[in-house]
Amino acid sequence: ALSPQDVVFAQYREQGILMWRGFTLEQFCNQCFSNQLDLGKGRQMPVHYGCRALNYQTISSPLGTQLTQAVGAAYKLKLDAIANPERESAVSIAYFGDGAASSVDFHSACNFAATLRVPMIFFCRNNGYAISTPVSDQYSGDGIVSRAPGYGMNGIRVDGNDVFAVHSVVQSARKLALETSSPVMIEAMTYRQGHHSTSDDSTRYRDSDEVQTATDVSDPLVR
Repeated sequence: ALSPQDVVFAQYREQGILMWRGFTLEQFCNQCFSNQLDLGKGRQMPVHYGCRALNYQTISSPLGTQLTQAVGAAYKLKLDAIANPERESAVSIAYFGDGAASSVDFHSACNFAATLRVPMIFFCRNNGYAISTPVSDQYSGDGIVSRAPGYGMNGIRVDGNDVFAVHSVVQSARKLALETSSPVMIEAMTYRQGHHSTSDDSTRYRDSDEVQTATDVSDPLVR
């Protein structure tokens, strides 16, 4: 649903986007092994990919930092569009989780994006847990997208496990962001079936039946 010219600011669950753009399995392995062919020269943790040629900014571990950076990139894209009207328009898109939405960077990014009116998409993956912290301990409001009107931006919630619904929403959000030169927030409701990482044991903070139900009913491939 995005253009190859759109600048991606990912977290560490967006490998699919990078692969779709042409990043090869060999390049993924080079990064994870930090060998001499790694584009990052071994300076990053594993799965912290980045590729200038594919407009995919290098992933950063600290939560939320990519949000404010994405606003800066969108502002530059806006200035470029004003200076060169015949140039192909592009947006920046920042991916983040419900946990990152609790960071100070989230507020700063939303406020700057809305007041500067930049063509940007905030894409929140709400999988119910910030590692071991459930959303019930993160906020008392109606999720993440309900915050969008407070910042003065458009927002929409989508079934994050429905591939076609997500594609449609991102396509529409991109079109709106470019036509109005303003940010759009998407909240994709999903579920993390696996552990947060190889050092995490999710059975310590959630019931195994909960995970199995999600696997049986809401898995994107099943849907």
